[in-house]
Amino acid sequence: MLGGGVSGHSAADVVWLILATVLVLLMQPGFLCLETGFVRAKNGINVAVKNVVDFCIAALAFWAVGFGIMFGAGFLGGSGFLFDGSFIGLGAADPAAPWNLAFFFFQVAFCAVATTIVSGAVAERMNFHGYCIVSVILAGVLYPSFGHWAWGGAAGPEHAGWLQSLGFIDFAGSTVVHSMGGWMALACLVVIGPRLGRFDATSRPMEGANVPQAALGVFLLFVGWFGFNGGSTLALNDQVPHILVNTLLGGAAGGLAAILYAWFFTGRPEVAPFLNGVLAGLVAITACCHVITMPGAVLVGSVGGLMAIWTGKLLEWLRIDDAVGAVPVHLGAGIWGTLAVALVGDPKLWGTGLDFWSQLQVQGLGVVLAGMVGFGIALPVLKLVDLVVKLRVSPEAERIGLNVSEHGASTAIHDLLVAMESHRASGDFSQAIPVEASTEAGVIAAQYNQVAERFHAEVHRRERTAKELAAAKERAELANAAKSQFLATMSHELRTPLNAIIGFSELMTQEFFGPLGSPKYAEYAGDIHQSGTHLLTVINDVLDLSKIEADKFELNEREIELADALGDAARYIAERARSEGVVFDVQPIAQGLKLNADAKALRQMLLNLLTNAIKFTPSGGHVTMCAGLEPDGRYAIAVTDTGHGMRRSDIPKAFEAFAQVTDDKTRYAHEGTGLGLPITAALIRLHGGTVVIESRPGQGTTVTLRFPASRVLLSDGSRAAAA
Repeated sequence: MLGGGVSGHSAADVVWLILATVLVLLMQPGFLCLETGFVRAKNGINVAVKNVVDFCIAALAFWAVGFGIMFGAGFLGGSGFLFDGSFIGLGAADPAAPWNLAFFFFQVAFCAVATTIVSGAVAERMNFHGYCIVSVILAGVLYPSFGHWAWGGAAGPEHAGWLQSLGFIDFAGSTVVHSMGGWMALACLVVIGPRLGRFDATSRPMEGANVPQAALGVFLLFVGWFGFNGGSTLALNDQVPHILVNTLLGGAAGGLAAILYAWFFTGRPEVAPFLNGVLAGLVAITACCHVITMPGAVLVGSVGGLMAIWTGKLLEWLRIDDAVGAVPVHLGAGIWGTLAVALVGDPKLWGTGLDFWSQLQVQGLGVVLAGMVGFGIALPVLKLVDLVVKLRVSPEAERIGLNVSEHGASTAIHDLLVAMESHRASGDFSQAIPVEASTEAGVIAAQYNQVAERFHAEVHRRERTAKELAAAKERAELANAAKSQFLATMSHELRTPLNAIIGFSELMTQEFFGPLGSPKYAEYAGDIHQSGTHLLTVINDVLDLSKIEADKFELNEREIELADALGDAARYIAERARSEGVVFDVQPIAQGLKLNADAKALRQMLLNLLTNAIKFTPSGGHVTMCAGLEPDGRYAIAVTDTGHGMRRSDIPKAFEAFAQVTDDKTRYAHEGTGLGLPITAALIRLHGGTVVIESRPGQGTTVTLRFPASRVLLSDGSRAAAA
């Protein structure tokens, strides 16, 4: 900060300094809008109040002790407490000298800026009394202590601090104001930790409640920055226009650099990096705006915007949660801006007599010392404070929001969210949410109530439907059980008369049986016999399936020679294959293997598969049966045909009772009940086995039965499962 004491200042200088101070004070509502816009609605009131209270604390603490430390005499100042102007030559009799009061006014505004930086970083989880303690420490001790080393000479050469005497340049406070606030904010973040859920496995950055409001805050800060940098001349001189233009270019370049960077790497012009990029460009240009050219201002501002993004990513990697990006903006860009004095500034304008490397070393020393004071001292002090007075609110208070937990205040939106959360937790949507007319929350509540009412009605409708379906299902299951029980019970009553009809029809066709031996009556008797046999087959299938469904089918298990069983089935079906013009082959079957199974059930399964294969294979086609052990010890029997085949989607239908899978060419072309495969599947399941169908339209079908290895006995008498 320039300046040479209190003498030699005109009335125009006083007016300019007061005007600049008013512009700097405009930054306070800028910070308030920015921070409340970037945090969630449930914490907006708390953040706003903290912005106002830290200004009040900063004003009183800086008046009481801070100004005396910063601009008093000695290594750490120490004169001029409870500022009255006497320590810089006015005397107690004239405390209202215009220049000194204007100078104090200006310095209070700077102290308030440094203090309020912390509020945004720690938003949403630091309690109110803890924040007040932090504000007192920063405004009353840390900021003025470092400020004395760097800026004490603004009150006169005799008050110059040792760092300033070495040639350290920080024109308007990239380090003194912004880095000090950033270091203090970082120390607070380390002590209080991240917000709940910020770094969970499925978390994402928490979105602000009102981004347009945050953008308004950036505009207010931009305008205030002209007083921040322009007023740091402490005089209305010819440097002011150049400083104002460089400030404008630095802020604009920072914002554009940040938005272009985000656009390139994310594919969209993200808002938060852009807004913080503007501020970072302004922070960076603050230290060097009086010693660089306009192209240099664009460079410094652009790098400042990028520094904010890179510093933010570093904090995320370290799992440090800055609610509004205050540390990246004020600390990251502040460090860069301070070093840029030597890296980009014109040595002829430094006024220190140092060469490039010496100036860079002094600038680096100032950055390090600021970190030692703002973070190195603050961190252990805050840890001690936290042991006595917890700086962070409870998890429950954080969940409901600091508006309510800290101040008992709320918003219409927050009340709406609380009511909606109550609905979610209880699952009871019958109670409507109160609607506050003519408000945005009221419109949302009204729409939500309509949705909740519709949801409630739909739930009741579905509950009634579910009950009706359950009752219908129960009735159907009882009816099906009664049907199966009836058929299983009536099997004897149905089979006995049918067997009698078939037997007598056979006798009637014999030549010696009276007049019915004539060809005409013999044909009638043959029809009776054929129809009775077919009807008996159908009834047997239905009764067998019903017995299985009613759990009344009992397996009569014994050891069966597999080669004999398969050979018998093949011989039985061979004549039918010849009559249908189908070539029937049986692959060689290994001798000596036995199967622990129900012989009748095995025969029925084989005949069902072979009969189906021949029935659905056109004349001239092939049917093949093969069998053998599989690598896992199971015994597989496969029947393959070259018939019509079926689509994959139709295969499940083949296992449905009384259903046949046929295409337009074969529909109604084959007799049968459609019970063959369902019975086969049921019987193989009773044996602990499986049935698999592989088929393609026009290419035939393969049906494979697999019996578990535990049922197979090898020729040496051992179990196949142990083979």
